[in-house]
Amino acid sequence: MSDHALIPVRRALISVSDKTGLIPFAQALAKAGAEILSTGGTAKAIRDAGIPVKDVSDHTGFPEIMDGRVKTLVPQIHGGILARRDLPEHLAAMEEHKIAPIDLVCVNLYPFEETVARKADAETTIENIDIGGPAMIRAAAKNHDFVAILTDPAQYAEVETALAAGGTDITLRRRLAGQAYARTAAYDSAIATWFADERGEAFPDRLAISGRRRQTLRYGENPHQQAAFYVTDDRAGVATAKQVQGKELSYNNLNDTDAAFECVAEFDEPTVVIVKHANPCGIATGASMAEAWDRALACDPVSAFGGIVALNRTLDEATAKRISAIFTEVIVAPDATPEAEAVLAAKKNLRLLLTGGLPDPSAQAPSFRSLAGGFLVQGRDAGRITLADLKVVTKRTPTEQELTDLLFAFRVAKHVKSNAIIYAKAGATVGIGAGQMSRVDSARIAAWKAGEAAKAAGLAEALTIGSVAASDAFFPFADGLETIIAAGATAVIQPGGSMRDNEVIAAADAAGIAMVMTGMRHFRH
Repeated sequence: MSDHALIPVRRALISVSDKTGLIPFAQALAKAGAEILSTGGTAKAIRDAGIPVKDVSDHTGFPEIMDGRVKTLVPQIHGGILARRDLPEHLAAMEEHKIAPIDLVCVNLYPFEETVARKADAETTIENIDIGGPAMIRAAAKNHDFVAILTDPAQYAEVETALAAGGTDITLRRRLAGQAYARTAAYDSAIATWFADERGEAFPDRLAISGRRRQTLRYGENPHQQAAFYVTDDRAGVATAKQVQGKELSYNNLNDTDAAFECVAEFDEPTVVIVKHANPCGIATGASMAEAWDRALACDPVSAFGGIVALNRTLDEATAKRISAIFTEVIVAPDATPEAEAVLAAKKNLRLLLTGGLPDPSAQAPSFRSLAGGFLVQGRDAGRITLADLKVVTKRTPTEQELTDLLFAFRVAKHVKSNAIIYAKAGATVGIGAGQMSRVDSARIAAWKAGEAAKAAGLAEALTIGSVAASDAFFPFADGLETIIAAGATAVIQPGGSMRDNEVIAAADAAGIAMVMTGMRHFRH
């Protein structure tokens, strides 16, 4: 058979849970002269639309049994799908056993993923594991030289066009077959994940991962790298974001937007986070979103240029006007007022993303990182320190305001690349040092940036004077703390656990500053 030959569809089997587009597709099959076989609710929907349909049980001569668990798992169905039309012995077997060929199979599976998402009980979940559907899909995909397999309503239009032209060609059938195996792989992955969760296995012996491509990206971190965005679940964030306006999102835009939105979701008060290259360069709370923006921008107005802005409240007109005054790549928020959208509409290239909600900061979703020949998996850093977790280790106890700022700064540290040092004052960062090989260098850089921001604002003294400081991990030596003291911080929060904790505490006491330890570190590499 020529690769360019069309195979007409004389008989089609349809069994779908998602009935989107079902009737127009069945009409196209009927118009092309195909006999339609179907089951249950699918057959009823087709019949109710006035389209001729034959029940599978009438076709096979075998009734549905065991509450519908067995209805298509019979030779008359799988023989009709799997038979090679170019092998005489297959054709002879079909004739001997009265098996009619099936040229098209249209199946979408029991809604297992949706059942798990709504937290159904185990019995209901297991009943939504499809058996006959995957078997027919895999059979049709294997025999794609002769059979077309559809697994998604999005495929109907293209196949309807092919039917009108006389049949399906091998290029189309081969592509559909590949998509079919990807669908059953994702389905099996969801089932395996559910069983692992039921057993309480965070890291099963074999880990199955699946995602649905949301977007093919222009390139990755750099133009010579290919990239795409895959969605694994509907956790609020970039996966649920609707792009209201702006240029196509890039790999770096998505990565930075995710970092900013995960960070801003940590805070209960109106908060703005500005991110550049996946690191926050300004975070602040405020009585309003506009105030939070002004305070976040003041931390590092230079780095904010071309950054990503995340809000944990609805974007309003006043805040939109302030943000649009500087060049911004992306704004992400749960929602925006029509007035705010109108303000940003003048910035044609600015991307506005609305997510409909905030990420749950306590979610235990897995985090992946590729290695040569494999990948690492860990739970996301959902750790959160409260006032009750703090241990005062110095002679001076922090004031109430210092304690509030210490907790704020330590929560920020969780989202800054290690080594991380954060200076904060009155619910706003005033200096951020990120990603240095030496902790003391992070402390120096954060203090220097705070000094530069103060100069830009025309202030007489550095923003770090009277601030508090947070370190994402312990101080291996006292020099990092001494740099913080020299910058003017009056209280420090850190995990503790160093061999030289006593030396560090002594340095704090000598300077008269307060220090608390958390017992929890927040490395972020």
